[in-house]
Amino acid sequence: MQSISKGILVDVKLTIRDALLAINSDPGIRTALVIESGGNLKGVITDGDVRRALLSNYTLDHPLLDIMNSSPISASPETSKKALKRIMNEKGIGAIPIISEGVLIGVETLHDLGTLNTYDNPVFIMAGGFGTRLRPLTDNCPKPLLEVGGRPLLETLLLNFKNAGFNNFYISTHYLPEMIHDHFGDGSKYDVKITYVHEEQPLGTGGALGLLPSSINDLPILMINGDVLTAVDFQKLLEFHNQHKAIATMCVKEYEYQVPYGVIKGDGTKVVSMEEKPLNSVFVNAGIYVVDSKILSSITKNKPIDMPTLLEQHIFNDEDVLMFPIHEYWLDIGRMEDFNKAQKDFSSLGFCQL
Repeated sequence: MQSISKGILVDVKLTIRDALLAINSDPGIRTALVIESGGNLKGVITDGDVRRALLSNYTLDHPLLDIMNSSPISASPETSKKALKRIMNEKGIGAIPIISEGVLIGVETLHDLGTLNTYDNPVFIMAGGFGTRLRPLTDNCPKPLLEVGGRPLLETLLLNFKNAGFNNFYISTHYLPEMIHDHFGDGSKYDVKITYVHEEQPLGTGGALGLLPSSINDLPILMINGDVLTAVDFQKLLEFHNQHKAIATMCVKEYEYQVPYGVIKGDGTKVVSMEEKPLNSVFVNAGIYVVDSKILSSITKNKPIDMPTLLEQHIFNDEDVLMFPIHEYWLDIGRMEDFNKAQKDFSSLGFCQL
């Protein structure tokens, strides 16, 4: 995302002349972004808008509100680069403002997006769980196929990775595997490759990793739980892992919780401090990992083990297991309240534009 040049910003109270100056300040964008106090985007004006206004006998001293597009195409920070390029090509525009909670935070241009990187790294999606806490929704449907925003959750995950440049997928199955196979097939309808591995018995996240074929390439493997809805930047995650040459990288999300009581600290029997209902913050496991392919050799085939336990073994051996804090949207859809929240959040996340 490109930072905003102050030259292309124009206050909503100004004139067409001011908008034209803003348009001409950056030939690469050729757009003025109209804002009000506080940074809220009110609209956009292009050089074409100015030309049409002049042909309609407007003067440059007319209020820019008279010609402003007050419903411009915009995007959220989570919208993929591929989706942005597609929108700009389809709409014939060269720039899209990036908005967060109504506030203008950046701009993407067709010129700056350039060519997307592609990655041969395997992406392993763990989709074998029963989803018992989401019954009755999962009585006859595997949890990854539950629809969020009108699309199966697993499909949104796959498309997020695809739009980040990944195309080599492995999906682990156990509960109702034929439904997942029937929906996704070999991946050709998504222009990706999908290989399935089946857990005859639940093996946990680490144990499922041990089912990957020996012929898999030796690049780091991206892993994600199949019940996660997220806008994390997978490219940056992989770059971080490669840069630090870690055996594994775990995504973590900050989680805040409030103690419902007054907390007392003491020295023996003496009270030294009191804090009423303090707000604490910790990092929690986000269910997203990058693991070095060497980790596969440390897994006993068909033996259940979860990822935290597997990674603890490597930590004990003094190997580097790193944290990658994510600030992007993330939701573990394990309970009915999470499922309902995902439905409300989906349309504002940019996923519908993939």
